[in-house]
Amino acid sequence: MTNEERSLNFIEEIIEEDLKEGKYEKIVTRFPPEPNGYLHIGHASSICLNFGLTQKYNGYTNLRFDDTNPTTEETEYVESIKDDIRWLGFTWKEELYTSDYFETLYGYAVKLIEKGLAYVDDISAEEMAELKGTPTEPGKDSPFRNRSVEENIDLFSRMRDGEFEDGRRTLRAKIDMAHINMLMRDPILYRIKHAHHHRTGNKWCIYPMYDFAHGQSDSIENITHSICTLEFVPHRELYDWLIEKLEIYPSKQYEFARRNVDFTVTSKRKLLQLVTEGFVEGWDDPRMPTISGLRRRGFTPASIRNFCDRIGIAKRDNLVEYSLLEFFIREDLNKSAWRRMAVLDPVKLVITNYPGGQDEMLEGENNPEVEGGEGSRQIPFSRELWVEREDFMENPPKKFFRLGPGLSVRLKHAYIVKCEDFVKDEAGNVTEIHCTYIPESKSGHDTSGIHVKGTIHWVSVPHAKTAEVRLYDRLFKVEDPGNEERDFKEYINTESLQVIPNAFIEADLANAEHGKGYQFIRKGYFTIDKDSTSGMLVFNRTVTLKDAWAKEIKKG
Repeated sequence: MTNEERSLNFIEEIIEEDLKEGKYEKIVTRFPPEPNGYLHIGHASSICLNFGLTQKYNGYTNLRFDDTNPTTEETEYVESIKDDIRWLGFTWKEELYTSDYFETLYGYAVKLIEKGLAYVDDISAEEMAELKGTPTEPGKDSPFRNRSVEENIDLFSRMRDGEFEDGRRTLRAKIDMAHINMLMRDPILYRIKHAHHHRTGNKWCIYPMYDFAHGQSDSIENITHSICTLEFVPHRELYDWLIEKLEIYPSKQYEFARRNVDFTVTSKRKLLQLVTEGFVEGWDDPRMPTISGLRRRGFTPASIRNFCDRIGIAKRDNLVEYSLLEFFIREDLNKSAWRRMAVLDPVKLVITNYPGGQDEMLEGENNPEVEGGEGSRQIPFSRELWVEREDFMENPPKKFFRLGPGLSVRLKHAYIVKCEDFVKDEAGNVTEIHCTYIPESKSGHDTSGIHVKGTIHWVSVPHAKTAEVRLYDRLFKVEDPGNEERDFKEYINTESLQVIPNAFIEADLANAEHGKGYQFIRKGYFTIDKDSTSGMLVFNRTVTLKDAWAKEIKKG
């Protein structure tokens, strides 16, 4: 569905009305991540929304890092965020940091003090909470609420100069301790935090709170539509109050609902736990819902953008099925992934009537779903082949259309073979399948007149390359592992990663390209991993060919 075909979402309706009324010459949005972790699929939705709106309405989007908490922020996270946004296909106009505005924000705070709208408070966090009141009971004034403007200016200056230890004093807005919105009951604007900042070093020891920095930074950048998630609805009143009292550019905040994805968590705190406690190997582990994890697993930018477009935005939180995200990557890779053959659980097949020492080159299309096949590759064929163990049964049932005594199948791109006998070891495991082939049955040139119902894939033994194959599945066993009533780590799927150390792959895969998807015929979609070396390729399974979880959920 194109943008023109679908109906407008409620933010687009607001923008179109604003443009119609001539409120703005240009639509300006911002994406304001805090650099305290890697971006996840939830951020992707916000990225697509903010950048997509300004693409549609010929505006621009700024990337602004909300770096007001120096104890949790790192340059590593800044760089990863920029990489993820670029990879998704978006470009920001300005790369900005809230720390760029520290001096301006400090001046705004002084202006509020001078207008009698802010004061320095000495009470502790515990005392502040006690005086806050409840949703049904008004709060009580701090004993320091009525300090003079001069005293507040002096104390705030000394806070900046580092005279007081962490937590000793705060700067609070003077609004209304009986306000129905508890966030308006004299909220904290600045706190003391003696910590090294990733950009400003030790220049500052007081830092603005998010609620103070957010709206003012938007105003400085002339943001027309500041788009947040629903938890910021109660904050909008303070956002507007600060802009009004400071008499600065009137940016406007709008909220949309989060789209949580089932079978995963997107809390940065919980994702960090997964990393630091060793449940995953890092932020880009292919089981993580981070954009870098999805990228490493083999998801494409288009699949994520299409997913975000399909789920859209709304005013009510909703749980989206992970299988929908898988649908979009299957749809994308089906059109773009080259087909190759790989055998993950091998058993040897010997064609007894094929000349020993002989081999030949067969031809296979790269992608039969695309007109022209995107070219073709040469596939070496020989007397000895690797096939999947599951493609042979010693005592097959009636509707088993693969290999078994007396059964015939077609080898993909090759010949029809008939199973004559097999060999077992002392433990009873099949070690070799002996077949004969029909020379006249070559794919594309079949004159044998024989028809078989089954086709299996294979890899020529003397030409095969080995690779490590990692089969990834969902990290959690339940739909809503982030439910606060339970420890999310109890629901980790211990079988979310299966490593096959020595799979056999088609020789052409030795030239596999990083970032490209490959369909291992009958096995799923795969991509080469960053752990690959010249001596050993590593492939990650992006997704299975079909939704294997739908049946499991129905069983449950």
